[in-house]
Amino acid sequence: MGRVSSFSTPADLAALLAPEGRALLDELRDHDPGQELALATRLRRDHPAGLVSAALTQARLRQRAVAKFGAQDAARMFFTPHGVEQATRTNVAAHRAAAFTALGVRSVADLCCGIGGDAIALARAGIRVLAVDRSPLTCAVARANAEALGLAELIEVREADVTEVDTDGYDAVFVDPARRSDKRGRIFDPEAYSPPLSWAVDAALKAPRAALKIAPGIPHEAIPAGADAEWISDGGEVKEAVLWFGTEPGRMRATLLPGPRTLIGRGLPDPGVRPVGRYVYEPDGAVIRAHLVAEVAEEVGGGLLDETIAYVTADELRDTGYAAAYEITDRLPFNVKKLKALLREREVGVLTVKKRGSAVEPEELRRKVMPKPYGKGSATVFLTRVAGAPTMLVGAPVR
Repeated sequence: MGRVSSFSTPADLAALLAPEGRALLDELRDHDPGQELALATRLRRDHPAGLVSAALTQARLRQRAVAKFGAQDAARMFFTPHGVEQATRTNVAAHRAAAFTALGVRSVADLCCGIGGDAIALARAGIRVLAVDRSPLTCAVARANAEALGLAELIEVREADVTEVDTDGYDAVFVDPARRSDKRGRIFDPEAYSPPLSWAVDAALKAPRAALKIAPGIPHEAIPAGADAEWISDGGEVKEAVLWFGTEPGRMRATLLPGPRTLIGRGLPDPGVRPVGRYVYEPDGAVIRAHLVAEVAEEVGGGLLDETIAYVTADELRDTGYAAAYEITDRLPFNVKKLKALLREREVGVLTVKKRGSAVEPEELRRKVMPKPYGKGSATVFLTRVAGAPTMLVGAPVR
């Protein structure tokens, strides 16, 4: 079944903002995408085809946006396909807005604002925002979102090239460069961002305070010496990295949401390798990206399973908010038949496979060792290396 899709100009948005368009969006709020073709046919009997198409596109985008913005906001906001994909999720943006507020910031120039996710969080924190983007449609959507959420008095949306905007008079600058392109997809080279990271850093250094949103996989050697680097995860999933200026140069930290909990680097040397203990700790992805595994190892009194693998092992269970703990019951050399026999013996019905330092795909292994549930038990298998040797560790998460 083909999908109706049309939402590409400010005129499309204007039509949805008119009474007929708003009524259509209200009608489509809980629509079933699987019935979209029949729904479109019915709606076109009473409404212009272009408006129906734009409304259906917007209804789908709102459903996708719930994961980032929550049901209440998503139902009132407007989105573009790229905007939903690239927007900061609400709790991450709120964390950043709170950080700006703690620094005494009362006004921010939000450059490359997109559909306004960060601008909304800043305004809700009481910060005055200049939101800038060069796309006419994106600016129109950002403006509509500010109005829909009752924040228009705090958010000024300006269509412009961010490299030509004067940010003097603002307490801080926030830059979220585009890290995707229609032709190449995800961009990994910071100098290929739009605008390039070097320009964003120059803009940041001219402001009293600044934050630059970057890809979490940025090489540490590409981080400017004067930056305070923060990696952020949400619910265990790494979302972004931020370079702060005007705070603590050279600091490395990992922030875990919800919380927040922040682990700050202390410049510790790499942990040593030690024998497998009773427990294995899996550091949060933000901790790993920030190169703070040594800090976790010190917290739990442990060492590494292998010098190249970010799993920490220890004999004691210690509380840490920065790693998930697993109690290890079995250690096996990599052997599919032995693992299958062990799972059958333990009557395992739910198997979680994690890997680091192994070429084996978890789903492939799961199919081979447990083609059907053996019982009601559960187990976690780590595919990793121990002192360089391919190893399987079997255990369970510590509740």
